[in-house]
Amino acid sequence: MTDNPPNVLWICTDQQRWDTLGCYGNTLVRTPNVDSLARNGVQFDCAFTQSPVCTPSRAAFLTGRYPRTTRCRQNGQKIPESEITVTRLLSEAGYDCGLSGKLHLSHCQPKSCPRMEERINDGYSEFHWSHHPNPDWPANEYIHWLRDKGVDFRDLWGEKHPSCNYVLQGMPAEHHQTTWCAQKAINFIRAREKTQRPWLFSANIFDPHHAFDPPSDYLERYKVDDVPLPGYREGELDNKPHFQKLDHEHAYNQPNSMGYPRMSESDHRWVRAAYFAMCDLIDAQVGRMIEALKETGQLENTIVIFMSDHGEMLGDHGIYLKGPYFYEEAMRMPLVVNWPAGFGKGLRTDAIVELVDIAPMLLEVAGLPVHPGMQGKSIRDICTGQADPSAHRDFAYCEYYNALPSHRPPAYATTIRTRRHKLAVFHGSEPSELYDLEADPGEHDNLWDAPAAREIRDRLMKRCFDKLAFTLDPLPLRKGNW
Repeated sequence: MTDNPPNVLWICTDQQRWDTLGCYGNTLVRTPNVDSLARNGVQFDCAFTQSPVCTPSRAAFLTGRYPRTTRCRQNGQKIPESEITVTRLLSEAGYDCGLSGKLHLSHCQPKSCPRMEERINDGYSEFHWSHHPNPDWPANEYIHWLRDKGVDFRDLWGEKHPSCNYVLQGMPAEHHQTTWCAQKAINFIRAREKTQRPWLFSANIFDPHHAFDPPSDYLERYKVDDVPLPGYREGELDNKPHFQKLDHEHAYNQPNSMGYPRMSESDHRWVRAAYFAMCDLIDAQVGRMIEALKETGQLENTIVIFMSDHGEMLGDHGIYLKGPYFYEEAMRMPLVVNWPAGFGKGLRTDAIVELVDIAPMLLEVAGLPVHPGMQGKSIRDICTGQADPSAHRDFAYCEYYNALPSHRPPAYATTIRTRRHKLAVFHGSEPSELYDLEADPGEHDNLWDAPAAREIRDRLMKRCFDKLAFTLDPLPLRKGNW
């Protein structure tokens, strides 16, 4: 390692789309703390997840390898024991690694894992696990924290909002899982004020994942009539993959879930307001973690990363939640990186980057070799100002291979997103998708069958096919001269 390797506070939310922060242009949310990190650090405007679903995305960015490479392609799978996370590599090099909140590299259903999810050698020596706030696992440490405070989760959570059946009364901010997750990070930071050993802490907040259940006082800040309606054009799904039509009727293709046609304009606005309020609470807790770094004198040499694993449709294109779709709302991520001692200040870059690019960057700044199995391309030189801030990748790559069990037959799709176009190839089904992001930034008009777009479609399909070939597992390394 280097003589003075940086600490890392890695904040990852769940299902938070890129346009939910003030620094990305949202004028309704209140996110001064993440906005300050961006203003004084590096803000990536074109960062993309490798899967629009939790487990494959998290396996990818923790290993720096694509979902098809990790063989962890869907929720419900267990990441193979042979996969090596960046936290393990840092731990083996001398870092002290901890986590609070969600991991989700394995199946997370109480029936299949009655105590908690299974773990591989992930490198976390301090592990405060809470997959989600609901009290359905004995190992859910958040619920134990509530009980120590004399609070029963069921007493305070879950009552429907009087104005919208799709919004629930959430836990008060002081008892919220987001607050607990941040508090565990703060405790970890404070305990290492005087130590010389570098550390990494993953604060993996469950929000703003559904259910849409912010604290009441956070929701009350919003004037619902000022909240915009989703971006949906009647009939736009007619020539799009049938999975979107199914999820338009019922989110996750599950009856009695959020179906766009059955929701009123008021419902849409309330859900969006609730989602924004959850993002506001996240920001408040980010502020508490940053303050702990300042108070302990550790801020200067700590890399703070703020990101999410994938997005949320939030009614755009007539769909809620997530699934086999690759709209910007689903695959474009917030990504802010701040390191006062080592990275640029006030740098905003439109370079196309992927979440798999974070792991090799962390190894490089610690002075460690990049693991040969990693497929990410380090963003260190962009962050230090040594590389062109508008150039990194020609396109982003994203996958969905039966990632959720809600569609039969299952959905398989591969996507590439260049600066101007997006191609989503659905394997074994028709139609696929092609969008011109300059002419149609909202991605409403599918050009897949358009004669005038045939040349660009064929060219992008060749690039997509090439990417599939070039993302074969680089391990094991070839031996000898054969």
